Amino acid sequence: MKLKIYISLLFSLLCCSLSAQQAELSITISKNKLGLNERLKVEFSINKQGGDHFTPPKFKDFKLVAGPSQSVSQSWINGRVTFSQSYTYILKPNRKGELIIEAASIELNGDIINSKMMKVVVTDPIDIPENPNDPEYIANQNIHLVAEVSKLNPYVGEGIYVEYRLYVSENVSVYDTSVTEAPQYNGFWNQEITIDGYPVKMGKFNGENYRYIVLQKALLVPTKTGNLTIDPMKMDIVIGVPSGRADFFGNIISRNIRREFASPKKIINPKNLPLNGKPDDFTGAVGDFNFNVSLSKEVLKANESSQIKIDISGKGNLKLFELPTVKTPSELEKYQPERKENIRVNTDGIQGSVNDTYTIVPQYKGKYKIPSVSFSYFNLREEKYKTISTADMYVDVIEGKEIEMSSNSSSTGNLEKQDLISTTNSFRYIQTKTVFQSKETVDFYDTNTFYLLLLLPFLAIPIAIIIGKRNEERNSDLVGIRLRKAEKLARKFLSEAKKQFGKKEAFYEALERALHNYLKAKLNIETGDISKENITQILEEKKVDVETISKFIEVLQASDFARYTPVTNTEMNKEFEKAREVIVQLDKQL
Repeated sequence: MKLKIYISLLFSLLCCSLSAQQAELSITISKNKLGLNERLKVEFSINKQGGDHFTPPKFKDFKLVAGPSQSVSQSWINGRVTFSQSYTYILKPNRKGELIIEAASIELNGDIINSKMMKVVVTDPIDIPENPNDPEYIANQNIHLVAEVSKLNPYVGEGIYVEYRLYVSENVSVYDTSVTEAPQYNGFWNQEITIDGYPVKMGKFNGENYRYIVLQKALLVPTKTGNLTIDPMKMDIVIGVPSGRADFFGNIISRNIRREFASPKKIINPKNLPLNGKPDDFTGAVGDFNFNVSLSKEVLKANESSQIKIDISGKGNLKLFELPTVKTPSELEKYQPERKENIRVNTDGIQGSVNDTYTIVPQYKGKYKIPSVSFSYFNLREEKYKTISTADMYVDVIEGKEIEMSSNSSSTGNLEKQDLISTTNSFRYIQTKTVFQSKETVDFYDTNTFYLLLLLPFLAIPIAIIIGKRNEERNSDLVGIRLRKAEKLARKFLSEAKKQFGKKEAFYEALERALHNYLKAKLNIETGDISKENITQILEEKKVDVETISKFIEVLQASDFARYTPVTNTEMNKEFEKAREVIVQLDKQL
C-alpha cells in the first residue's frame, strides 16, 4: 500500500515538473550560410509533452531531401525533469540569396504554438571533392584561424584590439599547434596582452557552433593614416579527422594530418584627428586624461631646491605624446626633468600615469611667478578636443641676495644690463713706477731640485714594479679584457648614433644601422634582408641567452616605432644606453 502511495506521489511530482515548464517550439539549423550545392539540417523541438498535429513550414525555395525524422528524449537530473520531442528535415536550397524558413506550428492542449522564422544566406556553389571524406576537405570545413579586430576605422592615436582565434568544430580533434609566422604590425605602436592559459570557449562561426581558443591578443595604436595591413598569423596544426571507416565495435577511426592555416589579412584605415578646434598646444594625446601641476615648496631660501611636478593620468595613448613644459623666470635655475611612468596595458587599454619632475633653485631673494601650464587632448567619447589649464604658482624666496633693480626694471625681478660708472680711482691698482733690485746667483748643485732629480731614478724603480704587477693582473683578467673590448666595440659602432643625438629620425636610423653593422661584422652575415625572427634564430644557434636576444630585438623594434612617434631626449638617451649594454652583453657571449 505504501509503495503505491510513493509511486503515485512520484508520478504527481513528475507531472507537476513537466507542467511547470513554459511550452516552446524552437528551431535549430546546422548553418546560417551555405553554398547552393550544400545541404541544410533543420530541427524543430517542443519541450513539453502532449503536443499533437505538428505542421511544418512549406519550405518555399528549398527542396526536401529527407524527413521528417522524429525523436523523443526525457531526463530527470537533480529533481529537474526535461523533455524534448523533435522533427528533423534535410533541405537543399533552390536558389541563391537570403531565404526564409517560415514558422512551424504544433497544437498543445488546445493552444497553437509557433516557432520563430529563420533566415539563411545561400551563396555560389562551393568546391566539394568527389570524396566527401577527403581529410583535406574535412580539415578546411572544420578548422578556421581568424583575426578579430575591434575597429577598422579608428582615429590616429586611438587604441584598437586584434584577437587571433582558432575555431574547431566538434567533428575533428586538434592534437598539436605551433605558430610558424607571427603577425606584423607595421604602422602601429603595439603591445601584446598576456593571456592566462588557453581556456576553451564556445561560440558561433558562420552561424554554426564551434569550440575556440584565443591564441594571441594585442593592443594596436595607429601612428599614421592610410591603409595599414595586419599580416596573417600562420600555424601548423595536427588534426584528427574521421576517415569514414569504423572499427569492430563501431567506433569511428580517425586519421591524423598536418596542415598549415593562415588568418586572412586585415586592412585598417585610420583617419586623421579633426582640424576644427585643434588647440595650438596639442601634441597627440588621445583618450580621457586628468592633468595636474604641483609645487613641492612655495617658500624657500636662495640656493634651496623645490620640485615642480607635471602629472598626466587616465586612459589613452600615454606613451605616444609629449608632456607640457614649464616656463620659469630666469632667476629660478631649472634642471632637466626626471621622467617616471606607471603604465599598464591590459584588455581595458593603456591606463596609468606619466609625470615629469623639474628641480628649480632660486638665486635671489624675491617673489616669482610660474605661469599656468595647459594640456590638450582629444576625447574619443565626445569626439572633440579638451584643454585643462592650471593656475599660476608663486615661489617666495625669503632669504638671499637682493636684486639691484633699475628704475625701468620689470616687477618680475628680471635683471637688466646697467652702464659701468667710471671714477678717477678706477685704475689705482695699476703700478706706474718700478724699482730695480739685484738678484744673487745660486749654485744649482746646492739646490733641493738637484738632489730630488738625483733620487728620482731610485724612486721610479719600485713604482715601475707596482705598475708592472698591476698590468700583469689586468692582462690575466680575461673577463675584464672581454668587457673592455666589448665597451670599445660598442662605442665604435654607436659613435654615429651619438653624433645624431637630438635629431629623432637620424638618431634612430643610425642606432638601427649600428646594431645591424655589429651583427654583420661579428657573425659575418648580411642583415638587410632577414627578419627579426631569423636574427633570433641565428643568435640562439650561437648560444646567446634568451634575455640578451630579447633586449636586442626590443631595441630594434623601439628604433622602428620611434621614427613615427614623438620622443624626448631622455628617451633617446635611454635607448642609446640600452643599445650599448646589449652590444656589450652580446660580445661577451659571442
